[in-house]
Amino acid sequence: MTLWPVSAQACEPPRHIEALAAVVAGIGAPGFAPALLQGLQAVNLPAASLSVYQLWPQRPPCLHLSASLGVADTTRDCFAAYQQGLYRADRSFDAVRPGASAVLRMHADDAPSTQHRELIYRRHGMLERLSVVHRADAGSLLAVNLYRHNHQPRWADAELAGFAGLAPLLLAAVQRHLAWPGPATPAAMSAPPPAPAPAPAHRDALRQRCAALTPRELDVCERLLRGWTYDGIAADLGLTVATVKTYRARAFDRLGLHFKSELFAALLPSR
Repeated sequence: MTLWPVSAQACEPPRHIEALAAVVAGIGAPGFAPALLQGLQAVNLPAASLSVYQLWPQRPPCLHLSASLGVADTTRDCFAAYQQGLYRADRSFDAVRPGASAVLRMHADDAPSTQHRELIYRRHGMLERLSVVHRADAGSLLAVNLYRHNHQPRWADAELAGFAGLAPLLLAAVQRHLAWPGPATPAAMSAPPPAPAPAPAHRDALRQRCAALTPRELDVCERLLRGWTYDGIAADLGLTVATVKTYRARAFDRLGLHFKSELFAALLPSR
C-alpha cells in the first residue's frame, strides 16, 4: 500500500471540466453518488464502485454514500461485513494524522487481514481501492473510495496523478453534500428559503410538546425542523442513516406524528 499527501497542485488541471461541473452542480441532490462515479468516468478515472464512509476511534463506522457502475451493486454488502467487525483490524488509515488529508491506494492482496480480503475483495470481485481521506482534529476519518473490479486493469501512473489532482475537489464536494441542509430541487432553488426558528427554539418547542423525548430524539427532530436531510443528520451526529431514522420513528411515536410534514405543521405553524 502506498500513501502520499494531498496537494491541490499535484497535476495539471483535469480535462472534461463540464463533467466535473455537473458533479459540483449535483451537491445536495438525490443521486449524487452515481453522478460522482459517472463524472469520474468522464475524466478518465473509471471505477466500478464508490463508497463514502466515516470512521471513529471508539464507535462503529458509518456508510454515507455508495454506488456502482457496470457491475452489480454490492457496496452495502461489503460495508455490512466491514461494519460487523473487520474495521477493528483495519490499520490502513493509521498514517493519516489529525487535520491532514491523503491519497491511499490498496490492492486486494494488501488487505488488512485475510478475512478482510476474502469477505470484501474476493467475494465481490474487487481488485483495488483508491481513496482520498481526511482525518479531523477530533480523530474521525472521512474516506472517499473508488474500487476497480477484476474486469478492470490496475490504476496506471497517469490515473493516480489525475486522482491526486482531483482529490481536494472530491473531498470538498462530498463534505459539502453530506452537510447539505435539505434536498436541492428546482422548485426549492427557485423559491426563497424559509426563515427557520433558531435551534434553541426548536428544541424548547419539542420539549414542551413531549417531555419524554430523549436527547438523541431531540437532536434528530431539531435538525429535521431545520431542513436537514437524513444523510446530513447522520454525518453531523456520527450515526448511520438507519439509526437516524430509528430515532425519528421513536420521536414521532412519542409526539403522535406519522410524517415530517406533520412535524413542521405542529412545530412551525407559520411555514
